[in-house]
Amino acid sequence: MKSRHSKLAQALRAKLERENLVRAGERIGVAVSGGADSVGLLHLFLELREGLGVVVCVAHFNHKLRGKASEADEKFVAKLAAQHGLEFFIERENVRAKAKRERANLEDAARRSRYAFFEQLVKEGRVARVAVAQTADDQSETVLAHILRGTGLAGLAGIHPQAGSVFRPLLGIRRAAVRAYLRGQHQKWREDASNRDETRTRARIRHKMMPFLERYFPGSVVEHLCQLAELAREDNARLESECELRLSAVAKERADGTAIGIRELALGKIQPKSHSRNEEELWREGARAMAKRMVRQLVKRVKPRSGELSALHVESVLHLAEEGHSGKTVQLPGGVEVRRERDSLIFRAAAGKDKAEPASFSMHVHLPATGAELQLDALSRILHFRVIDWPPEGRETSKTGAVLDRGRLREPLELRNWRPGDAMRPTGHQNRHTVARLLNELGASRWEKERWPVLASAGKVAWVLGLPVADEFAVAEGSRAAVVITEESSS
Repeated sequence: MKSRHSKLAQALRAKLERENLVRAGERIGVAVSGGADSVGLLHLFLELREGLGVVVCVAHFNHKLRGKASEADEKFVAKLAAQHGLEFFIERENVRAKAKRERANLEDAARRSRYAFFEQLVKEGRVARVAVAQTADDQSETVLAHILRGTGLAGLAGIHPQAGSVFRPLLGIRRAAVRAYLRGQHQKWREDASNRDETRTRARIRHKMMPFLERYFPGSVVEHLCQLAELAREDNARLESECELRLSAVAKERADGTAIGIRELALGKIQPKSHSRNEEELWREGARAMAKRMVRQLVKRVKPRSGELSALHVESVLHLAEEGHSGKTVQLPGGVEVRRERDSLIFRAAAGKDKAEPASFSMHVHLPATGAELQLDALSRILHFRVIDWPPEGRETSKTGAVLDRGRLREPLELRNWRPGDAMRPTGHQNRHTVARLLNELGASRWEKERWPVLASAGKVAWVLGLPVADEFAVAEGSRAAVVITEESSS
């Protein structure tokens, strides 16, 4: 029995069913700009909706970039939806003003606004998924654009068939086939004049480069570029998975960002044994490639706004790891700051409106008869306070922690972060010093100081992590009970 569907619709249905892109009963939003590709996708779904058992809706985003033409596009799409009795979702935003406000690329700002609209439709339950009409030609043009500007494996992967609740079922179909289908349906569409503006890279690729390649380098150029993207996506997904596994093992989440050890960034402390110089070189190259990928992932985790990370930015972070000194920072796009703290790198929101708040903390310390345990989430460490008899149990403390005279401590006992103006005379010192100076001598950066633990007794500094206890609170002849403070990592 001959199918009543067009060949293009049959091909699309086979893809949707093979890849389980839609399910019976779902409400599918079709993103329609008014252009040929999106209008064609809508008509294809209208052909297939009964057989697929789905409800089709129309989603249109008006970027307000082309004045009256943008308004005409909106009216065209609204009329099209009404003609077919489809629910119509519309969102409008002055994207040019947004890009200026955010100091962002106009195309990037438009894309983010558009996809935020689609995600909102899904979040509100108006549709289950959103279908977007990018074709094989869009894919090949994207891959070429990425190659021309310089790219890695992720850029070669081009446009992904699925991203969250958005899917792109036409990525394997040529643009010309969609237009031929519309002509057969006697369906008009809108032409975006900006697509022919050859001052734009994408337009030059579409109207100059692609015709040249297809004329002088025959042999399915578009299909081969799409195949390249598919192979790159497969390899990139495997490497991204490995990267995530490594980061889950070595990266530590902190209140002020994400930390990773310098040696862990280089993929471990021990280089595999090899039997040739060539094997060692291959290992180093592989380790550096994974380190670059880890840097990109870490930046993505903490990035508060949009911003594109280039190869030079990644190299600057690796240089900080290899050659930088404690306290040095690197500023990255998207509002990210990477700083070195001794043998670790900290990735966090940069200074300015997106700056992470200092990891300040304050908690009252209650000392029971035997001791207490305090966990400081801001510091990824646990502090143990234990009360012992002195001096009978003193020998147990010779190699562990700090020891204070229990009888000299006064309420309130407050464990808090360092504050400017804190001062003390550590045991063994002749003079009183600011805690800031003492921490500088320890090599602590200004960021480490922000959250450095201090124990205050009735407002006086009694103990600072890493330093001898304050002399006036140290155990001495006649002490009967002592407080031992030890620490361990909670990560």
